[in-house]
Amino acid sequence: MDEKLKQAIVDIVGEDHYTGNIIDLVSYACDASEHCNRPLCAVFTETTEQIAELMKLANLEKVPITPRGAGTGLSGMAVPIRGGIILDLSRMNKILKISIEDRIAVVQPGVIYATLEKALAPYGFFFPPDPASGKVSTLGGNVATNAGGLKGAKYGTTRDYVLGLQVVLPDGRVMRTGSKAMKSVSGYDLTRLFVGSEGTLGIVTEITLKINPRPTATSTALATFDNLEDAGLAINQIMHSGIIPSALEILGRETISAINQNTDLNLPEVDAMLLVETDGYTEAETSFQMEKVIGIFKANHPQEVKEAKTEAEVKDLWAARKSAYAVLSRIKTSSVLEDVTVPMTHITELLKGIQNISLKHQIQIATFGHAGDGNLHPQILYDGYDPDQVERMKKASADLFELAIGLDGTLTGEHGIGLSKAPFMTLEHDPVAMDMMRTLKRTIDPNNILNPGKMALEG
Repeated sequence: MDEKLKQAIVDIVGEDHYTGNIIDLVSYACDASEHCNRPLCAVFTETTEQIAELMKLANLEKVPITPRGAGTGLSGMAVPIRGGIILDLSRMNKILKISIEDRIAVVQPGVIYATLEKALAPYGFFFPPDPASGKVSTLGGNVATNAGGLKGAKYGTTRDYVLGLQVVLPDGRVMRTGSKAMKSVSGYDLTRLFVGSEGTLGIVTEITLKINPRPTATSTALATFDNLEDAGLAINQIMHSGIIPSALEILGRETISAINQNTDLNLPEVDAMLLVETDGYTEAETSFQMEKVIGIFKANHPQEVKEAKTEAEVKDLWAARKSAYAVLSRIKTSSVLEDVTVPMTHITELLKGIQNISLKHQIQIATFGHAGDGNLHPQILYDGYDPDQVERMKKASADLFELAIGLDGTLTGEHGIGLSKAPFMTLEHDPVAMDMMRTLKRTIDPNNILNPGKMALEG
């Protein structure tokens, strides 16, 4: 890096908040995806003012800046593909305010999801999106990707809870969006523009979140099916029954087989396993919901239906679902976890289509995910050192995206576009929509310094 530029950066953030050490830069080259590229340097900021000054400098010098939280993203959005500066926001990790009366929490972007949950627990409140990486992922990253999770069917995703933001724009100006009120229709909805923008439009330095009272009662059950159509019918009937489960998860045959090979859970090897949770504020309420769900399971030819009666049984039922990604990641040297999403009525077609793609390309694809909102995670397992398998993985991924879009779905339900899905954006978005997104990017970031190369915004 140019010494003059380096000194200017150090003058803003301080010597202790700058690194050009190769071992650090190698770490910052990758996130949890298959993409990697080394930055010129990395900096740690602690204030909005520091970020504003850094953005002014970067904009003047036309040096790319890639914001980063915990680096848990699965689509390459925190990978500095054009080099430049990594802006590590993990030290901006203060919970600034919790107001139970107003039902809000105000946080900095580096706060870990699980840290906020722990802080809210004594009040009997929670922040519902519940991403699978919640023990390590940051709330700034959750906002950048519009993260969802296990409870998305009932409680929605991050954008449903973001009331306001403080954002540093590419030219260093600081802007506030939204309000701390539960309702606001004043002006354009700039808050939602930045939620899910993957750090391409501005850097979020403060987040105002809506929080919910935590349900005090839950019920959990499992059903297994030898036929995908039966499982798909059960899912659709549950979601149209008037009952909205707090979680409705699915494990496919390949996933179940992999879990059995690598754990002692001894799951029945069937085409589909559904795991459901209902919640509420009384045992009677959750039991009523669960009875209706179990009735639907039983009407659709299950091999087995099992309701948890104790906390230990609940833990056992969830063990399979929560172990899926980690277990599958150990089977081959490499894996790619996708998150295509389709309307509820097309879940069975999506599951069958994934099986056909696996056969077509002779590559292992294990599926699990959030059946309650149509968001499935096909995990492609392959040998990253075998060029033939790498090529088949790429073709299988492309076919998965075409399948999802062909079923009126979307490329991503919660992981974001980043680098992985950027080549496929035009499958989902028509030329006018792509032009509008690119126009917004050019208007807000004319020098293209904020997270360049992502989301196909430069086409």
